[in-house]
Amino acid sequence: MDSNEKKELSESDIKAKFITPAIVQAGWDEMTQLRREVTLTPGPVVVRGNLSSRNKKKKKFADYVLQKEKGVPVAVVEAKENNYTISHGLQQALGYADILEVPCAFSSNGDGFASHNKAAAEGEDTETELGLDAFPSPAELWARYKRFRGITEDQEALVTEPYHDDGSNKEPRYYQAEAINRVIEKVAQGEKRLLLVMATGTGKTYTTFQIIYRLWKAKKAKRILFLVDRNILADQTLVNDFKPFGSVMTKIRNRKIDPSYEVYLGLYQALTGPDEEDKIFKSVKRDFFDLIVIDECHRGSANDDSAWKEILEYFNGAIQLGMTATPKETKYASNITYFGEPIYTYSLKQGIQDGFLAPYKVVRIDIDKDIHGWTPPPGMKDDLGNEIEQREYNQIDMDRILVLNQRTKLVAERVMKLLNATDPFQKTIIFCEDIDHAERMRKAIVNASGPLAKANSKYVMRITGDSIEGKAELDNFIDPESRYPVIATTSELLTTGVDAKTCKLIVLDKTINSMTTFKQIVGRGTRIEESQNKYFFTIMDFKKATELFKDPDFDGEPVVIYEPEDDDDPVPPDPEGDGEEDEAGSEEGEIIRKYHVGGVTVRIVAERVEVYGEDGQMVTESYRDYSRKNIRQEFGSLDDFLQKWNGSKKKAAIIEALAEYGIELPKLAKEVGTDYGDFDLICHIAFDQPPLTRAERANNVKKRNYFTQYGDKARAVLEALLDKYADEGIVSIENNNVLKLDPFKRLGTPVEIINGVFGGKAKYEAALQALETELFKQAS
Repeated sequence: MDSNEKKELSESDIKAKFITPAIVQAGWDEMTQLRREVTLTPGPVVVRGNLSSRNKKKKKFADYVLQKEKGVPVAVVEAKENNYTISHGLQQALGYADILEVPCAFSSNGDGFASHNKAAAEGEDTETELGLDAFPSPAELWARYKRFRGITEDQEALVTEPYHDDGSNKEPRYYQAEAINRVIEKVAQGEKRLLLVMATGTGKTYTTFQIIYRLWKAKKAKRILFLVDRNILADQTLVNDFKPFGSVMTKIRNRKIDPSYEVYLGLYQALTGPDEEDKIFKSVKRDFFDLIVIDECHRGSANDDSAWKEILEYFNGAIQLGMTATPKETKYASNITYFGEPIYTYSLKQGIQDGFLAPYKVVRIDIDKDIHGWTPPPGMKDDLGNEIEQREYNQIDMDRILVLNQRTKLVAERVMKLLNATDPFQKTIIFCEDIDHAERMRKAIVNASGPLAKANSKYVMRITGDSIEGKAELDNFIDPESRYPVIATTSELLTTGVDAKTCKLIVLDKTINSMTTFKQIVGRGTRIEESQNKYFFTIMDFKKATELFKDPDFDGEPVVIYEPEDDDDPVPPDPEGDGEEDEAGSEEGEIIRKYHVGGVTVRIVAERVEVYGEDGQMVTESYRDYSRKNIRQEFGSLDDFLQKWNGSKKKAAIIEALAEYGIELPKLAKEVGTDYGDFDLICHIAFDQPPLTRAERANNVKKRNYFTQYGDKARAVLEALLDKYADEGIVSIENNNVLKLDPFKRLGTPVEIINGVFGGKAKYEAALQALETELFKQAS
């Protein structure tokens, strides 16, 4: 093939004819080591108002990822058409190599390869060019990878232990693979105290499973303990991510450790307690477990801290891996002090930027008595006849000490107002101060929801540690296929360990002082569930909890502020060993008198809406503002847009280019007007031009006697295309399949119309192009 012919080939042809064969010829197995068209990140979700879409301009997509084994990437190759230079895609490939943390990046246009080697030895060039027949072998790139990652020959067998493959061809996401590989490498290097920081919703349990599976299969860990803090998390793990372990796995029950298994799931509350007979972990020898993984190792209280640490210190010879979503420490406990600095961190902010996690809209609502306070008249008694202490009550007192019935009613009505304006069946969690508050809120929602709660008594349910009926419905609440319950009122039980994938609304009517707790609560909504059309969620905040957004360390580097005290209390007993004493302990351990007052009116004094966007900043712009900014970024000026629009053979290409930014014109039309076409929407939104409806544009063409240059049949076809544009828009008339529909099929088949009426495809397309030019003439 000569060079001119090669330059005519598409990128796909260049890959198929030159690049792929060159890589395979170098010894790379096409089925197991060569991944093609790999989406590293899907691109962030853009949220403006109640609309959302993906910004595909920020999608990360590698042409080739080369791997030693599944989940162990070693290099990236970027392909370009032949009219680009060999090294044109190298910077792009380097960006992908940085994401995957691999040493080698390559670029090719089909003539050869440009190579960047971060593991180059002293005296070696970092960047070189190679012939098409000189691509490095798997052995050579693996040697570079080992040098780059500090892997020695005796560590290689463990590092290359295969991932579990369930037959579905599922590959770990890039950050999951990196977290897994980092742990395996550190274990191979002899380290025993390891910490992973991964935001809620990023697949910590799947990541944990692959770590345990690989160490278990390699016989590096023969007995493993996975410590969790909630019964539901243990049960979910048992039947979902950990299911492949089958008969070698058990859940520790009835405060007994059966030594005949290899993989154990246990609640740390069920393994220990204040008395020696409660410490069942001591029923086995200190060397019984080879690996212990502690989920959510950030519990944030002296009691929780001492519980899991007591277990870990007993099995201090085991490899110990802490998993947490919240690297910021509390004054009580420091996972960093125990485990050391995290070996890998994947933050909430990064997850949103990549598009794996859902951004969120924040509705901050201020209630007058919360903000301005309320002082009872002297001698006033509450509804139960108790004299109310004479002082000012404000936000921190509401529903903890002072219960204003009208306030509870107001919150419930505001929640239902939002749900009814969007979707009254979107899964919602309302976090309350305590169980009593959660029950009163359930009642208030029943009354505020009217026919919705009447139609099904499970529309709203209290799901708290003491409610047998509520806890029984927890599985249904988190099941994407189950409509009811829709709303859950709770206080502590749903803060962690509940995989509520379809939760779209989180209501905070609870005082939250801990960043750990706050991030855990936010984590209930961060999962994207495309099959359920869930791309973002909303936080409705009545207690200023989201002021924690303003913390400069929000998702920053971990900070140790460990302040151990001599009189730290021992862990309280958990008689049932179900991990649900947190709620009862925090809510029943201290008796607080509450004043119930029914006759005090309350009102909303302020309401603000912001979005935590893909850039990690709180933004207030509308979908319209976002679209304007990015349309101008794409085209620069009105003249630039008009030139590209009129010069484009297919207007759909321009519409698709805007969709890459997350600008979906049908959604924009709902804000501006559905009678306007894409052209007028763009001109009006971005360049302040007065818009014309599609019908007005079509009628303007008809008034100009434009069709007199055509015969009767051609005129009939073009007039029908104008009418079709007026009804459906530009994309519909650019598709030749439109000729199969009425009224065109009365004029003949598509072939008869194109060839018989217009004299061929080229002339039909020229007539359509001329018609579009007439349609979009700007007023002089």
